[in-house]
Amino acid sequence: MPEQQPAFDPERFREEGRAVVDWIADYWASLPSRPVSPAMSPGDVRSHLPLQPPEAAEPLADVLADLDRIIAPGLLHWQHPAFFGYFPASASGPSILGELLSAGMGVQGMLWTTSPACTELETHVLDWLRGLLGLPERFASSGTGGGVLQDSASSGVLVALVAARERATALVTNHAGLAQDERPLVAYASVDAHSSVEKAAGIVGIGRDWLRKIPLDATGRMDVDALASEMDADAATGRRPFFVAATVGTTASGAIDPVAKIAAVAARHAAWLHVDAAWAGAAAICPEFREPLVAGAESADSWGFNPHKWLLVNFDCHALWVADRAALVAALSMKPDYLRNRASDTGAVIDYCDWQVPLGRRFRGLKLWMTLRMLGAEALRNHIRKHVAWAGEFASLVAADPRFDLLLPPNLSLVCFALQAGDDATQSLLDRVNATGQTFLTHARVGGRLAIRLAIGGATTTRDDVLATWRRVADLAD
Repeated sequence: MPEQQPAFDPERFREEGRAVVDWIADYWASLPSRPVSPAMSPGDVRSHLPLQPPEAAEPLADVLADLDRIIAPGLLHWQHPAFFGYFPASASGPSILGELLSAGMGVQGMLWTTSPACTELETHVLDWLRGLLGLPERFASSGTGGGVLQDSASSGVLVALVAARERATALVTNHAGLAQDERPLVAYASVDAHSSVEKAAGIVGIGRDWLRKIPLDATGRMDVDALASEMDADAATGRRPFFVAATVGTTASGAIDPVAKIAAVAARHAAWLHVDAAWAGAAAICPEFREPLVAGAESADSWGFNPHKWLLVNFDCHALWVADRAALVAALSMKPDYLRNRASDTGAVIDYCDWQVPLGRRFRGLKLWMTLRMLGAEALRNHIRKHVAWAGEFASLVAADPRFDLLLPPNLSLVCFALQAGDDATQSLLDRVNATGQTFLTHARVGGRLAIRLAIGGATTTRDDVLATWRRVADLAD
């Protein structure tokens, strides 16, 4: 019978850990020579995997060999320098190391008592990040607000909706005693808001039919007059407008909703205002880009963005701030007796399990802390500034080519363009570009037209990669 390997042997781990780090480094070095997207059919990967798991331990060398042979060829390489689809999925050496250290420690950060450093580092680094972004003091942990790391913007909007629902349906005092506000709840977001808003409305029991999708203005932003009309009409017919999601950097075009004006409308109905800045929010670390990104944040109840999109932190890492943490805790706190402890009962500590849907939580703050420390704020600013400049250069090339329409001025590092010949020609061009395997772009609807999106944000992307992509697009458009 083969000898069983221990689950953790420090010396074996030391040796195999070096091999894994070497594999990752080699993978990153090999990316420019790999096709960005796989040439795969459904089931191709599984056809190379055994039907049953092994009974005996297999050496790491065999596992890495299969990683090279089966897994890596079946990936869409999000870290490829010519990956310009969707929005970026960040990664960096410091963040990877932070992820490794977090996994190695294996702590559970659900309560302050279950790992005080896990909680306090997260609180502190989110205060750092709030300052770097120029967000208002109302989100600082020193006051009534504070920040928390969620897995994604989808979870951020979900917990914001839960808190808003609880606040809207809380018992209120009247002359007859206590009565509950039982008016049907209605939420609002633009038609270009992320699909997670509609999904969250279904999850929290509001119902997707009670999410009003507000039309856009000519620039792709939420039409504030239409929002006001919808909210006023709902209130006049016995419904309760309770939640508004404003988007700072829509997926389709990168448009930035007029948050300050939206806030004024939401305030008339005491509705919770959530700002989803999942992608674009990272650019607020650059003072020259900040104003439109954080405008109106002083009136928001919650504001969130994804460091894992454009700030060189590995997925998953969503930073969410709330102005009133008591509302979030009231909606999400659930402590059975076995979790009760003296520190929590005093109210002197934060228990982040009360700020999220699951009980358990990872040490996400470590990779964010390490990224900020080992790269520094100025390097992160330069990372974003370069991408914005390259997007402007790409947009000027599009505008100068009579075959193309630049559908909007670039929003930060996102460029949306199309062939003048129409949607079918644009889709055909996109398919031909992606079929080369040398670059990867995605599509959206912008102003009713099919658009090709170029989203710059990769950790290894260079200006040459951007210009090479334009040459490829232009050549294949012939």
